[in-house]
Amino acid sequence: MSRIALGLLALLLAACGTRLSSLPSPSPANFPTIVGKLADAGIVVSDQVAGDAGCKDPKLVSTAIGFTASGLDQLAPVRIHIYVFADAPTWTRLSSTVSQCAQSFVTDPVTYESVDPSPYVAAGQGPWGTQFRDKLRAVLTAAAGDGGNGSDGGGGGNP
Repeated sequence: MSRIALGLLALLLAACGTRLSSLPSPSPANFPTIVGKLADAGIVVSDQVAGDAGCKDPKLVSTAIGFTASGLDQLAPVRIHIYVFADAPTWTRLSSTVSQCAQSFVTDPVTYESVDPSPYVAAGQGPWGTQFRDKLRAVLTAAAGDGGNGSDGGGGGNP
């Protein structure tokens, strides 16, 4: 009887190992989910505008959401533009264009701030508070999931 129990246990463990290794990587979160995670982290988001890239680059406008944020050690609200790219290859191809776009909305290039875990880039006029920047980076990094490397494309369907 112990051989049967041992055999069943081995089968159960083998099945569990197979199932766990076949779980898909988490896809990147969409913007409403990111806003909820930011709120949980102490960052208040308001004045959200889809398509607000801060510039007229058509490749970025369709991926962009402008919003105002404050919280933690960022007492004065700041305008941030987040670009939610469809997947890691799109992020790789277009993320470098965000800094060019930022020239349209940044008033002091020395204090320009950005965080860019694939498939996101968030950028705005700084300086940002250290806790604010670190928490924004942590939330976006966690929300990025597999960074848009999954087979479903991730990133909420933006180009």
